[in-house]
Amino acid sequence: MGKFWLGLARAVFYPLTAALARTEVRGLHHIPADGPALIVLNHVSHLDPVFDAVTVHRAGRVPRFLAKHTLWNVPVLKSVLVGVEQIPVYRGTADAQKSLRDAHEALERGKAIVIYPDGTITKDPDGWPMTPKVGVARLALAHDIPVIPAARWGTKEIYDHYAKRFRPFPRKTVKFAFGEPLDLSAHRGADPDGQALREVTQLTMRRVRELLGEIREEQPPTEFFSPARKKRGDDGAA
Repeated sequence: MGKFWLGLARAVFYPLTAALARTEVRGLHHIPADGPALIVLNHVSHLDPVFDAVTVHRAGRVPRFLAKHTLWNVPVLKSVLVGVEQIPVYRGTADAQKSLRDAHEALERGKAIVIYPDGTITKDPDGWPMTPKVGVARLALAHDIPVIPAARWGTKEIYDHYAKRFRPFPRKTVKFAFGEPLDLSAHRGADPDGQALREVTQLTMRRVRELLGEIREEQPPTEFFSPARKKRGDDGAA
């Protein structure tokens, strides 16, 4: 049944992304052909998982996402999510840590995980990453695996959630850049305390931000946006 739902998802999402945008990708070879991998991306639109799934699938991998558990309440979509082994996130509940446990198990089984450390669509007015969550570091330090920073830009031009604006025409361009796996050797083996988690999170998301600046052809900010303070701050997150 997993193959059936994967085939159905491919039959829907490949034509959908092609209709909405031209996709330009560089560095896709940095995603390993097999074995566990953690792919870290920025998040600007609800369309991101669709374009990211198709792009990672083009590298020969079936990506596993950490997605809002409410999506499992949608008929048919629930069957697809279960069939392709996506991971529900239970924010603000007693099961909030279950998603990380499931992600750890998926990596142990050699799967490719896609994670958005922003935690949600960025609230930065200019679309740059927000202060990242440390869940990405918990996964990265618990497993000796490739951690691949990546950036994507263009999906917000199609669908801007905060502006409630959907503009499928004219056809847009969505750009991707996948970087080399990060060197986390200096942090491996150390106790994953708060400081270590923040350092690895910051290192990872700074590289994502650099890649985003490259595909946007803009100089990225030196700090992350903090929606709680409505300004930029580089102090990490829990």
